Amino acid sequence: MLKLAIYGKGGIGKSTMTANLAAAFASLGKKVIQIGCDPKADSTISLLHGQALTPVMDYLRDHDEEPTAISEVAKRGFGDVLCIETGGPTPGLGCAGRGIVATFSLLDDLKLFESEKPDVVLYDVLGDVVCGGFAAPIREGYAEKVLIVTSGEKMALYAAGNICKAVQNFEDRGYASVAGILFNERNIPDEEQKVEAFAKSWDLPIIGTIPRSDDINRFEEEGMTVIEGNIDLPISRLFLSIADKLLKEA
Repeated sequence: MLKLAIYGKGGIGKSTMTANLAAAFASLGKKVIQIGCDPKADSTISLLHGQALTPVMDYLRDHDEEPTAISEVAKRGFGDVLCIETGGPTPGLGCAGRGIVATFSLLDDLKLFESEKPDVVLYDVLGDVVCGGFAAPIREGYAEKVLIVTSGEKMALYAAGNICKAVQNFEDRGYASVAGILFNERNIPDEEQKVEAFAKSWDLPIIGTIPRSDDINRFEEEGMTVIEGNIDLPISRLFLSIADKLLKEA
């Protein structure tokens, strides 16, 4: 099983990358679960035709008892991807990281992985926060590999460095390791050289490079990934090749 956590600076495009990779894995015949670990709960929306999914934390607040079946807090999207959103606390109250911990505990109680037997599990994790509950995917053994999404922008690379440091600390304890960099281009000057230099400094491979694409934006507006929108587009084939590479290296 490939268990992959996607981290990176807030706004760098993690949810877009994660959803398109989930769709790509599914199109390669794999059974996929995508878990959005962000209070915004919008990670899976492109797999669900633009329909928001009720987050686990909202369910727990609105019901007196915990769900007894995974179907109460999950929906199946494109390619039969099982979509789950952790959500978070009421805005201004509580810690969103604790929402992740509570959700993972519930998923364990529901024996999600034993019942679903997925080939791929993707965790789309909020921003570059790698402390407390936000580190749960890599600290608690849910994910075995980390994929860092970055552009060549200064703050994106700074966040990527912080993530590398944190994962390195966890790796010393036998937890997840960094699989590599997913380069999401922003078309700034010397961007490719900056990202290549960063990857070299951390001895990490660049797993794939995603060029800026009007097709990604267009299909997101329609509530779809590019894989669902048109699997024959060059950008769709690129996501498929990255997914295939990750599977071969798992």
